[in-house]
Amino acid sequence: MRKFVGAVGWAALCLYAQGPAVAAPSSVVLSCAVAYLPQRSTWVREVRIDWDKKAIRSLRIDGLEPHGFSLTPQGVMTAVDNERIQIDLVERQWQSDFRGHATGQGRCETAPD
Repeated sequence: MRKFVGAVGWAALCLYAQGPAVAAPSSVVLSCAVAYLPQRSTWVREVRIDWDKKAIRSLRIDGLEPHGFSLTPQGVMTAVDNERIQIDLVERQWQSDFRGHATGQGRCETAPD
């Protein structure tokens, strides 16, 4: 699903703000260690975002492409298998909710492609 991003830089490039060598990436892969409650289990989730100069072209979570996603000032919101997911790309945080039955929260790190 394609979404317009004014200058894609706000969310995607914030992940690369630390180094000029990667000033114009076309994709980023995140590894998010998410702790789920009340089960008290931790799962590592993979997030891949691909974009060009004007739009995010695809978003995949654990290899699945959601039907849609919304951009927020800090990142993206989407849903996969009844899990509502918010990923803060600036703070590198994952938050999710399984329709009130369980919640997930965790930290994301940049992973190799």
